[in-house]
Amino acid sequence: MQFQVPINIKPVENGISYKDKILLTGSCFTEHIGNHLQSVKFDVLQNPNGILFDSQSVCNSLISYMENKRYSENDLFYLNEAWHSWAHHSRFSAVTKEEALEKINASQANAHAYLRECDWLIITLGSSFSYMLAENQNFVANCHKAPAQTFEKHMNTIDETITALDGMLYRLFRFNPKAKVLFTVSPVRHIRDGVVENNRSKARLLEAVHHLVDKFDKLYYFPAYELVIDVLRDYRFYDIDLVHPNYAATQFVLEKFSETLMDSDTRELMGTIRKIVIAKNHKPFNPQSSQHKNFLETYYRQTLALQEQYPHIHFDKELKYFGS
Repeated sequence: MQFQVPINIKPVENGISYKDKILLTGSCFTEHIGNHLQSVKFDVLQNPNGILFDSQSVCNSLISYMENKRYSENDLFYLNEAWHSWAHHSRFSAVTKEEALEKINASQANAHAYLRECDWLIITLGSSFSYMLAENQNFVANCHKAPAQTFEKHMNTIDETITALDGMLYRLFRFNPKAKVLFTVSPVRHIRDGVVENNRSKARLLEAVHHLVDKFDKLYYFPAYELVIDVLRDYRFYDIDLVHPNYAATQFVLEKFSETLMDSDTRELMGTIRKIVIAKNHKPFNPQSSQHKNFLETYYRQTLALQEQYPHIHFDKELKYFGS
């Protein structure tokens, strides 16, 4: 018997390889993909502004990287005994202006240089809802627990989302002509907006993204949303909050991601590297035993051989550990 609706995902030709630089931005599901790639030593930069949910915030952040924008005191505000930026996640907040600006501008400079050279930009959109400051209608990326009356909530239309993304992509392809863009829509359910509203929000993102993918050659779509919502389709694949996909669901999506975006040689190398990373994190019962010393020597030789074969992949920590 068949217990799942099959989904046929067409593999991407000339997809992600270990020679690529990959910038990821967007919702919290972005970090599942980014951490997965980073854990097996892909060259990754993720969420230079922190987690972003809506298309307006994503586009504004990417344009700021292209412009190499530097933030000043005028871009910060003080709330709950800390300085914040409306364009950044709270991990950039700080007790002093100087510390906040140092973190923000260091990330900006790094993102500017990385985006200019990256081969892939992966954008995960989470919601069509945006928040704007009531006083000036400027979009905010994070509300920083400010009072509700500080903001106006707005569900972006399909046309508004397409316009924001289309303008950003036009600038991106002039800034970095070699970049390819992969869109995903987060399977995380924003039920605080309401169940009906969440589905409307996701539907608008899906329509806007597919409009753009059909328009540009270098744009792709990976169905993370559909894999959880339509293929797994069961609350046992969600965390206790019934909103976030759990470990099993996330691993299922990541396996499909690898099958879709990577060729067989890349996946084989990824498997080899994962074994080395796991071995490096192994906690020996008796570090002085001959068995453990043989274990270290075996993995040192394997890692050194990989380092010589793939000099663009860094195994410094592993070689130091196994060589000890």
